[in-house]
This record gives sequence, C-alpha cells and structure tokens, in this order.
Amino acid sequence: MSGQSETADADAARRTGADEGAEAERTKGLIDPVSLGRWMDDQGLAGRGEPVTSRFISGGASNEIFEICRGEHRWALRRPPRDVPEGRNEIMMREYRIISALADTDVPHARAAGGTDDTSVLGSAFYLMDFVDGWSPISESGWPEPFASDMDARPGLAFELVDAIAKLSRVDWKANGLEGLGRPDGFHERQVDRWYAHLSRFKFRDIPGLEEAGDWLRGRTPRSYVPGIMHGDYQFANVMYHHGAPARLAAIVDWEMGTVGDPLLDLAWVVMNWPDHEADRPSMGYIDYEGLPFTGDLLERYAAMSGRDVDEMDYYVILARFKLAIVLEGGYARFVSGEADNPRLEGFGQIVLDLARDAAALAQATKL
Repeated sequence: MSGQSETADADAARRTGADEGAEAERTKGLIDPVSLGRWMDDQGLAGRGEPVTSRFISGGASNEIFEICRGEHRWALRRPPRDVPEGRNEIMMREYRIISALADTDVPHARAAGGTDDTSVLGSAFYLMDFVDGWSPISESGWPEPFASDMDARPGLAFELVDAIAKLSRVDWKANGLEGLGRPDGFHERQVDRWYAHLSRFKFRDIPGLEEAGDWLRGRTPRSYVPGIMHGDYQFANVMYHHGAPARLAAIVDWEMGTVGDPLLDLAWVVMNWPDHEADRPSMGYIDYEGLPFTGDLLERYAAMSGRDVDEMDYYVILARFKLAIVLEGGYARFVSGEADNPRLEGFGQIVLDLARDAAALAQATKL
C-alpha cells in the first residue's frame, strides 16, 4: 500500500510468507485431488480427465476456501475445517442451496457449480462455485488503488455494499425455491431465546451487558416486518469487489448464516459500528472510514432501493450486536477449549465483550 516504507514492506512480506507456510501445513490433506477429480467428472464439470490442483486461499472461523484448477478452468471450493464442527456439513449444503437459488437474479454472487454432502469424497460436505477475480477488504492492508488515493471513488464502495443487500431483500424467496429454508413467521419473537439456547451449548464465562440487551429485546418487535432472504453476517469482510474504479461489487460470499428472516438485520450488521459523524471516522478494525458516507446516507440509500422502512434501526442494531456477540463467543469458546486450531478465534474474546457492552448502551439510550 502507498505510504509504507521498504522496510515495512519487507517485514510484511516475511510475515506473509510465514503465515502462508503455517496455513499450508494446517490445511494439508484437506483436498484430495484424485477423489475430487472423480467427483467432478461424475458431475459433468469442465476439464474431464485433466489433473486437479488446489491452492489454499483463506480460512475463516468455521470454513476453509481453496482455489481449484483443472486445465484452463478455475473454481473456489468451500468446506468445513479438518475437525468438522457439529452441524457444519448441513450448513455447508444450506449455503449451496442459497447461492443456487440466486441464479438469474441481480444479486452479485459466485455462481454455484456443484456440491455434495457425501463425506467420502473429501471427508466433509463441500461445494464448488465460480472463481471470482476480485479483491476483498478483509484481505487488504488498506484500500487498494484507486480507492487509496482517490477520495471521490471511495463512497461507491459503501453504496455498492448497501445496494447488494437491497437487491437481496427484493428476491422472491418462495419463487426461487427457498421455502422451508428458515422460519420467517415469529422470526423476531424467537430471537432472544434462540440465541440464549445457542449460547448455553458452550457458555463458560459471564458477558457483561448481554443480559441487559436481551431483556430490552424480549417482547419488542418491529412495527413493519416483511420476510426476505438475509445473509446473516453481512459486512465488508464478506464481499468481493471487481478491480479498479468505479466501485463494483462482484460477489457476496460466506453464506453460512443465510436464512429467510428479516433483511433489515443485514443492514444493521453493516451500520452497527459505522461512523455517524466526522469525529467517528478513524479506522476501526480492518476498515478506514475516511471518505465513506455516514450512517444516515446508507440508511437513505437502502430505503430508496429496497422499499423498506428503516426508522426502527436502533432495534436492529441492538439485535445485531446481541446476536454477533453470541456467535463470536462460540468461536472463542472453541479456541479456549482447544477444539479449534485457527488462531484468529482468540481475538474474538474482547470483541464479544465490546459488542455486548455497546448493545446494552444503545438499549439504554434509544428512544424506541
């Protein structure tokens, strides 16, 4: 990135090389090219008979992603980690069902190529999708050019982020084969108890603020609720952009929390830590917010494109923080207990505490 010294670049390169070596060792054997090739042949995928090669791309808290090449053809393969968590194979096929249903819609996504829950192929369920030639903010040390230097180009990154979920909210989920994917009826009435039940499976410490947020949410429901497809973990980390300007979102990725519920929760996921004022603009996490529009601009954009009412966004932000705190606590609990080998999970510990604190603070402050 611009502004870095040669020494910093060299240090980063050494760290990257070490990290890549560690990741290669950690994911060794997760792809059996011969077995995968036979399965691809059976599915009628391109490159029949040619050797299959794989390259590790990234590992999330609960999934591993590889580039798969066969001749001139490329795909991305998504599968659970080596020690497959309970229920993860079913979630993998749920993801595959969602991206398959998005075919022929205007929602940016990687086209589904094939998937299976037959664990004899790779030891877990997995699916293949088109390889997206683009970049993700989570994989960059800062905004790539031209967004690093051209402030006039930056707002498009945020508007594209919001436009994609506005488009997703408009998809007719019944007509696209997703009936039965979730339980939209009573969606909001179930949220607190549903996530407390999830927490009970791995709870090992107190989380200050979580109970206060849960008490506020219990018994409250939005005045206007129209079910739709929701991603469930929507943020800059889970999208990819095409290279170059203007900003164009290439694909929404990582659908493991996708369901039919309230799409406004995806918008809350985006704005729950987004700056409201100029003084709030410093970088938070992996995002530099300088030059990006404010929360109000995003809400207005989403409302105009989706046709949905955003007046009760405080409710959704409190729910988003409450839910995300519990989701991340699950990953942190797995790390603490030694059940997971991904070092990124260790950092979830403090994030969980911050989310619960902020959820409780907004519950106290909101005028809803």
